[in-house]
Amino acid sequence: MNPLIVLKISLGLLLLGVVTYLITTRPFESTDSVARSYDEWTQDGILEFYWGDHIHLGHYGSPTQRKDFREAKADFVREMVQWGKLDQVTKGSSLLDVGCGIGGSSRILAKEYGFAVTGVTISPQQVQRATELTAADVNAKFQVDDAMALSFADASFDVVWCIEAGPHMPDKEVFAKELMRVLKPDGVLVVADWNQRDDRQIPLNFVERLIMKQLLDQWSHPAFASIEGFAETLEATKLAQSNVITADWTQETLPSWIDSIWQGIIRPAGLVKFGVTGFIKSLREVPTLLLMRFAFGTGICRFGMFRAVRGVAQNPEPLAKSTLVQIQ
Repeated sequence: MNPLIVLKISLGLLLLGVVTYLITTRPFESTDSVARSYDEWTQDGILEFYWGDHIHLGHYGSPTQRKDFREAKADFVREMVQWGKLDQVTKGSSLLDVGCGIGGSSRILAKEYGFAVTGVTISPQQVQRATELTAADVNAKFQVDDAMALSFADASFDVVWCIEAGPHMPDKEVFAKELMRVLKPDGVLVVADWNQRDDRQIPLNFVERLIMKQLLDQWSHPAFASIEGFAETLEATKLAQSNVITADWTQETLPSWIDSIWQGIIRPAGLVKFGVTGFIKSLREVPTLLLMRFAFGTGICRFGMFRAVRGVAQNPEPLAKSTLVQIQ
């Protein structure tokens, strides 16, 4: 085909994706809107086709190195286990995977580290798909549950694990308290999340606020917390033994954004599998992925890691309202 024609077609498709992106948004309305979004992505299979069974970023080492996209995602789970010192936890211990997606992390945690895993998600379609993908001999089960009001009793799990679910939570204080509440005494919480720069230290300027508003509205996020703010929120539950340990994995995960787009190029079978409608649906995500890359690459956003150990609650105080970053 004539290279000029190819260029024109490519530019036309890109323009179509940008226009679709600009005229459609998926703002957070309630937890139901989050469930609907994930149900749709799971049911049509597009996200799984391009991202595999891990719906989270990859870990590319420190310093970063080139990796297969899906391998980097599996490596993220193993790096998080090591960082959280979960490889020191007794095999057979109970683990709650909050926001488990279609069970990629849950299966690694069960198969490679011997945890008895319960995965929860707000999406019924994700529970169904996670169950389908999990072999009968893998000690992982899945159910629909709301991370803002977990159905489990206090002190139910040895470990609570959560990757990239926080931005969907409308009340970070309730979310933090639920994560800590279901931990047994001496149990370990490990969280990985997308965060915003702490605007109490460096306020967002007008352009940065517009960027953050767009990122929130495109993927059903009510708000991002800062690393510092969410650590304070976990500590304010009065359930942590000591100060929450944090780390910044922005650089280790940064290549994921461009790799996400690259999957559409190296997996052309997707165009045949999902047709024009699926192609346009995928294409409309490209501007958000690029904007995410810009935000994380320039420091507007950061990738935060959190580790806490549950102690014994002593006269819990009402949670402060100052640690949640809200973008109006």
